[in-house]
Amino acid sequence: MGLEDDPFDWRVTKDGQLHVSRGGRVVTTVRGATAAKLLGRLEHAADDETQHLLARATGNYKRGNERHG
Repeated sequence: MGLEDDPFDWRVTKDGQLHVSRGGRVVTTVRGATAAKLLGRLEHAADDETQHLLARATGNYKRGNERHG
């Protein structure tokens, strides 16, 4: 199951917090200057780039140390 099968969603609250969710549940909340910077990137990103930015924001991305069968 990857980002294509189960993509991240995001929404911005009135006070500028960025809620990142996956599967209908909020995974993380980004606040302050970090949220503003991420929001700026998300507004100009393509769909696949958006998914990678959100994955990085949650810490849910490959780190290069995974083993392949």
